Amino acid sequence: MSTGDPMIEATGITRTFGSVDALSSVSLSVERGTVLGLLGHNGAGKTTLVNVLSTMLPATSGIARVAGFDVAREGGEVRSRIGLTGQFASVDQELTGRANLVLLARLLGSSRAQARARADELLEAFSLTKAADRSARTYSGGMRRRLDLAASLVGRPQVIFLDEPTTGLDPTSRLNLWQIVEGLVGDGATVLLTTQYLDEADRLADTITVLAAGAVVASGTAAELKAQVGQRTVTVRLDWRRSTDLACAALRGAGLHPAVSEPGVVVSPIASSREIATVFRALDGAGIEADDVALAEPTLDDVYLTLADQHASRVA
Repeated sequence: MSTGDPMIEATGITRTFGSVDALSSVSLSVERGTVLGLLGHNGAGKTTLVNVLSTMLPATSGIARVAGFDVAREGGEVRSRIGLTGQFASVDQELTGRANLVLLARLLGSSRAQARARADELLEAFSLTKAADRSARTYSGGMRRRLDLAASLVGRPQVIFLDEPTTGLDPTSRLNLWQIVEGLVGDGATVLLTTQYLDEADRLADTITVLAAGAVVASGTAAELKAQVGQRTVTVRLDWRRSTDLACAALRGAGLHPAVSEPGVVVSPIASSREIATVFRALDGAGIEADDVALAEPTLDDVYLTLADQHASRVA
């Protein structure tokens, strides 16, 4: 649903704490109706960047705009257009789910009737209607996270910041939250998502920025990042283990670079999926029958580990 219209822009954002550079000249752009996945280890600067972009923390230098407004000079305009969910649920444990949402809606200027209507709408959207009149302290971790996200949406924000929203959730709750985020983006919201879960970024993010020690070390789509640092491989499982050496010889003769991972299993990097045909032709030409031939694409895990190793070697 991207329109090409940037809703989050950061140029040269730096934030220092004493002699420590938490952010070092970070630049990024997020188009309307898309998700930017911000990856990085603990201490990489993800939360600091979210705090700067959401006006909670001033940048030491650089310029940032959210929904078209300067975060330093027009903070009020920015705050009226964003929603923020932090790493830990921030709902009032003593209030019911409904009371939490009604209170926020009233603080944002809604009438009693409007506040209750908005609360009921969000409770239904986040499957919390049955628990609406229970104290939030009785909610499970997944329910509290859903209530927290619902609270960030009371004001119908154009831009949503999600700072590691699924940390500590069980797999089912994570999947439910992913589906909620996808629905929000489908309705036109713009999302900046920080996460340490690579499968989460692969599932949700249209583009990805990787931070290390406060600096951007890579950015692009998941496919682009995988192409930069990963490599496709084809794995051949043989019906007869003694065919291993013959299969290697056949693949080398076809210009590939196979290696034996275990008896009866040969792995070879390939430049593109089209080279699978080369593998089949080479095996067939040598009279070798394979039990299975499988193509493996590089993963974001491969990307992240490679980038982390590269960054560590540069700063060592």
